Amino acid sequence: MHKLLTTSALALSIASMLALPASATPYRQEIANNMRHCDGNSGPAIKVTVSGIRSASGTVRVQSYRATQAEWLTKGRWINRIEAPARNGTMAFCVPLPAAGTYGIAVRHDVNDNGKTDIRTDGGAMSNNPSINIFNLGKPSYKRVGVDVGRGVTPITITMRYM
Repeated sequence: MHKLLTTSALALSIASMLALPASATPYRQEIANNMRHCDGNSGPAIKVTVSGIRSASGTVRVQSYRATQAEWLTKGRWINRIEAPARNGTMAFCVPLPAAGTYGIAVRHDVNDNGKTDIRTDGGAMSNNPSINIFNLGKPSYKRVGVDVGRGVTPITITMRYM
């Protein structure tokens, strides 16, 4: 019994040494759109105004990523995701972030709410409103979408694009 406790204690000690530091990025957090987080100086956060939403049908999804080559638009590497029923025109989102740094925001309007990207009907956009064309296959460089975020709230405006 004593040997088992010692082995368990050792395993716990090793696990704590191998654990990620507290500053490590938490991935795949589905969160509510809490605009109070963007009031005052509650950051780090990005206050995203999405304009040009064509209809009030479906869902608008906003996802944050670190603006690095390894993480920007990489499957499973998004930090926070907010989904809300679409409203025609303009919507606002508050995206909290784990620390100051450079981040990219991707927005998708799933018009028919089927969870798939329908190129003919769905809309999409990214921070800094980069051009999207056949050559970059809808994935502009992380350098083009990167937004520097300090300890406060950084406001940006993103314009939706539809085919």
